[in-house]
Amino acid sequence: MSSAASATADQMISRPAANPWLIAATVSLAAFMEVLDTAIANVALPHIAGNLGVSNDQSTWVLTSYLVANAIILPITGWLVSLFGRKRFFMTCMGIFTVSSLLCGIAPSLGFLLLFRVLQGAGGGGLQPMAQAILADTFPPEKRGLAFSIYGITAVCAPAIGPTLGGWLTDNFSWRWIFLINLPVGLVAMALVYRLVQDPPYLTRRKSAGIKLDYIGFSLLALGVGALQIMLDKGQEDDWFGSHFITALAITAAICLTGLIVYEWFQKDPIVDVRLFKNANFATANMMMFMVGAVSFATTVLMPQFLQTLMGYTAQSAGMVLSASAVLLLIELPLVGRLMGQFQSRYLIAFGWVTLAIGMYISTKRLDLLISFGSATWLRIGQYLPLGFIFVPATTAAYIGIGEDKSNAVAGLVNFTRNIGSSVGTSIVTTMIVRRSQFHQTTLVNRTNLGNARFRDAMNGLAQQLTHAGVSLQEAQRQALGRIYASVQGQASALAYIDTYWVLGTAAVIMFFLSFVLKKNDPHAKRGSVAAH
Repeated sequence: MSSAASATADQMISRPAANPWLIAATVSLAAFMEVLDTAIANVALPHIAGNLGVSNDQSTWVLTSYLVANAIILPITGWLVSLFGRKRFFMTCMGIFTVSSLLCGIAPSLGFLLLFRVLQGAGGGGLQPMAQAILADTFPPEKRGLAFSIYGITAVCAPAIGPTLGGWLTDNFSWRWIFLINLPVGLVAMALVYRLVQDPPYLTRRKSAGIKLDYIGFSLLALGVGALQIMLDKGQEDDWFGSHFITALAITAAICLTGLIVYEWFQKDPIVDVRLFKNANFATANMMMFMVGAVSFATTVLMPQFLQTLMGYTAQSAGMVLSASAVLLLIELPLVGRLMGQFQSRYLIAFGWVTLAIGMYISTKRLDLLISFGSATWLRIGQYLPLGFIFVPATTAAYIGIGEDKSNAVAGLVNFTRNIGSSVGTSIVTTMIVRRSQFHQTTLVNRTNLGNARFRDAMNGLAQQLTHAGVSLQEAQRQALGRIYASVQGQASALAYIDTYWVLGTAAVIMFFLSFVLKKNDPHAKRGSVAAH
């Protein structure tokens, strides 16, 4: 039998016996649980620190430990599937994630909590790429966009819902419930996966061929990705390369990741299939997903931080601003999936980037310290809704020109680049806020001195109001200076946020032009006849 006939036979045999949409909902539920956990713990850190008797700085390792373990597992999921089989690996990941969630919820100390978070991150690392790979094999190309739109709900909406849900659980119950809530969801998802999901024939054949353990590749990956993730997470806190610790991490990451690429390039069964990046379309799609991760997490950090630090919003109120865009995205993503049956992926992606650039531009014009709740909500919608037009088509575009037997490796690398993008984006915007705030504060302070007539008038007017309220003249002048300085700090911070939105908008414009580097695809193509040229 020819290879083409064999592939066609495999595709017919591998069609799922269960309803494919039920499979899609099941695997997306597992992925949603994991993605939610990357964002839900953020708002609970002060409560965790207080309850376990540690500092706020120490409590941030609850996030870092999870992200490090998660990032190490993501790029090697394709190799692990070849070793264990996809269904067995997927269920093992769900089991580890669910049990470690329970252990996190009952952890008696920070040390135990960090240990269990590492296990949770390792288990969770396989859930996103496996859900994506199962969808890619379950649905034919003409329905893949709609299937990935369901997966997109988990990957794009969960980070927006996480802070709101985490704040509500923490305020009304305990921080422990942000982990314990995973237990019933995980058990239900495991039962459904056991009943519904089966491995396609090509995976069974490759597993029977035997795969040897790549100790060198795994060591380089673990050291390189671990160092990179810790550097990104702790860089701003430790003043980046002003810290010997961060510098050492950067050197370690550079050496190990470069060594990993060179070493894996020549391996027969690489733990990370870096040769996939020879496909220019795959490399471009990964760049798109990197930027999706960077922009989605950056904006998810920026808006609540602005509202809480400068406007006095509570965590729950700030989370409500994010929730509206997440709800609209639930409606938008299935529509994008249907549009993918009518339009080329690259046109939808280009539309998403240009719309996002417009949203960022509007944010630079409308963001100020007098913004209302409604206006902030609309700005958030403008910043987040365009991502739906990018996420689903870019995920689908990554598979164009790649063989079905590589779907697990593709899924692992796409999710890895998106997660690294989220870490890079968050690090960049938090650093920009601090440094641009300092820059604008210096500029504004130079203009607010007694040699400036308008400044003197403002200070004297405020001092007079305070003296009329019964404050002594000397105390009134001191308070007037303090209030003006606080106002200067607030305005400097607001200007820093505006600068950051300018940078994100510029990045979106660059990505708009890069969209046309992606290969053309026939949106009406059937399985086995995907047109890409």
